[in-house]
Amino acid sequence: MEVYIKGIGNISPQYTEDSKVFLDDVVNHESDFLLSLEPNYKEFINPIQLRRMSKLIKMGISASKICLKDAGVENPGAIITGTGLGLVGDTEKFLNQVLDHNEELLAPTAFIQSTHNTISGQVAIALKCFKYNNTYSHRGFSFESALLDGMLLVENKDADNVLVGGFDEITKEHHSIVKKTRWVKNETIKSLELLDHKTQGTIVGESVAFFTLTGEKDENTYAKIKDIKTVYKPENNQEIEAKLDEFLAKNNLKKEEIDLVVLGLNGNIDTDDIYTHLADNYFNTNYAYFKHLSGDYHTVGSFALWFAANTIKHQKVPEVARFRKENFTEKPIRNVLVYNHFREVDHSIFLLTQ
Repeated sequence: MEVYIKGIGNISPQYTEDSKVFLDDVVNHESDFLLSLEPNYKEFINPIQLRRMSKLIKMGISASKICLKDAGVENPGAIITGTGLGLVGDTEKFLNQVLDHNEELLAPTAFIQSTHNTISGQVAIALKCFKYNNTYSHRGFSFESALLDGMLLVENKDADNVLVGGFDEITKEHHSIVKKTRWVKNETIKSLELLDHKTQGTIVGESVAFFTLTGEKDENTYAKIKDIKTVYKPENNQEIEAKLDEFLAKNNLKKEEIDLVVLGLNGNIDTDDIYTHLADNYFNTNYAYFKHLSGDYHTVGSFALWFAANTIKHQKVPEVARFRKENFTEKPIRNVLVYNHFREVDHSIFLLTQ
């Protein structure tokens, strides 16, 4: 596939809004979950409209405009998003209204804005883009499904400058629920020390990331997305190795040619085994990780793609994101492989090249 990342807009728990810098200033959160560092929305949205918008809608519209500005594109050829849980805040607001008002005299706004496709719809209205518009919600494959759809549109020349995004949010109420499932840690930790706490659970986060995909490479291109692959419920580590062998062979690469492997380590002793297994037994290269910067959530693959694309564009791996620093060697970054899984169920692989 000849699909290139032309522009990125990412609003996350780190300073990721400015594409000219790459994790120069890192925030070490000390909280139960990681909230995004929100920009000045008045730079992107009419102040009169702002008061009717929830946090995630404001983040979505702003990130999409940042992305298009970065790409030098006024109007995209399509808008495609992926989300695991949609607009959690609006859903909670509506359900609380149902309880508080005894199912009577309910304001419709929160319900209308709680649907999963709200972001893609609001972005389309804000950009006056009335072309192909779709939203995927497939748990841990939500962003990957949106990305694949966008790549196929570009490859088949059905659209160009396709806007693809992934978004999820975390709230206090939602965090209190997932904490009961042992998916998140019981203790409050500093996010940059995530891998030092070898206990059950991880730390959850949120972000909205948009990418402009095109079929042509220019001087501003971040990276080429050479291929993506998803694997559902592999039986063991050996099956993952076999899938990686197939994936690399399909793309005419040897594992020795991978300059950087970005792993989805999340500090959960119950689920990080596959990552350490691959680092110990499969690859022999430089490694990076990212969930101590973003937290974990259904569409964290969008943050991983942002990270991988920037390592190629800036030709560096920030010190804070290096895994097994003692073996890290400085070398050109041409081929980057991202491997991530969500709760050991939805496994995804991205391959990016210069």
